[in-house]
Amino acid sequence: MIDLRRQQHSFGDGFIRETVDELWEEWMRNADAILADEDLLQIVHEALQRRCPHSRTHGRQGTPAEVVLRMLVLKHMRDWSFAELEREVRGNLLYREFTHIGAEKVPDAKTLGRLAQALGPEIIAKIHVRLVTMAHERAIVQGRRMRVDTTVVETNIHYPTDSGLLGDGVRVLTRLMKKVTEIVGEVGTKLRDRRRSMQRRLVEIGRATRSKGSAAQDRVKTIYGKLLEVAGRVVGQAKQFSAEIGEGMKQAADVLQQAKLEGLRNQLNTFLARVRQVIGQTKARVFGGNTRAEGKLVSIFEPDTEIIRKGKTSKPTEFGKLVKLQEAENQIIIAYEVYEQRGPMIRTCWYRRYRLTNSVWIVLRTW
Repeated sequence: MIDLRRQQHSFGDGFIRETVDELWEEWMRNADAILADEDLLQIVHEALQRRCPHSRTHGRQGTPAEVVLRMLVLKHMRDWSFAELEREVRGNLLYREFTHIGAEKVPDAKTLGRLAQALGPEIIAKIHVRLVTMAHERAIVQGRRMRVDTTVVETNIHYPTDSGLLGDGVRVLTRLMKKVTEIVGEVGTKLRDRRRSMQRRLVEIGRATRSKGSAAQDRVKTIYGKLLEVAGRVVGQAKQFSAEIGEGMKQAADVLQQAKLEGLRNQLNTFLARVRQVIGQTKARVFGGNTRAEGKLVSIFEPDTEIIRKGKTSKPTEFGKLVKLQEAENQIIIAYEVYEQRGPMIRTCWYRRYRLTNSVWIVLRTW
């Protein structure tokens, strides 16, 4: 069952509240008043209930909607991962009070990740609309001024290099094949772990790229050839694993393990396609000199990440998605749009709205 709020409080909750009362930051008090809104919590509550059809009345007690919302707000404000969020809230009384967890058990990182996935883009849009409505009701936003700008939201990836992407692909495919082997045993194609060989090639490339000259460039190409050979062998092995699962050669003893095996096969097929793309673009750059391949993949984990150049001196190239923001008075975001593909850059500008009569307005652009 999933409640809107925590229904039962303990003596420990009162002790925590009294202990941290003077430690609240200003933004926490403002956020606390906003996050107590009933309509806001109802949006999150309904989204969490849709995860399981009978969670409204059956099942063990789940994480209340207000706790989920406050935990995710805290994660965003502190820019933490889910593991960091779990650790910090568990060990900090102030964060326990802000998130309304109190003396209860803190959800683990995996649970928090699943709860966050339940709040998809549609739910986030509804939450945003409610926040803008609240800002208008409290006269924080009047709609007389609007600022339009584009910015880049970077994805959480390491700096993309061809060798690094190939290394990621080999590690992921090998890890998935090991999980398959743990379920089915030594049946069919046997796993050969080539991660150590891949790591040696990566170290050699790192050393070779520090040197300059034609001899060094030739050495880099030679090492890349060995790297691609290792990646190709791992891809071929993963393809055989996937085919044997589909043919029934590799199968589990019970239904649940078989379902897990099918899930691993889907993951293998997904990453196989991405690693093949990385191999293709690596060959095109290293041996063909093509540095501007169309639809270049910069992360096998975040395939939608784009290469965006905005001309900044400090960071000329960014990796993420382009976002258009519309901002009203008091820095309230009233609308946003995430471009599926990089759109046109918008220079920061302000719009002012002037009333001519009771029913006629004009909008002028000011810089």
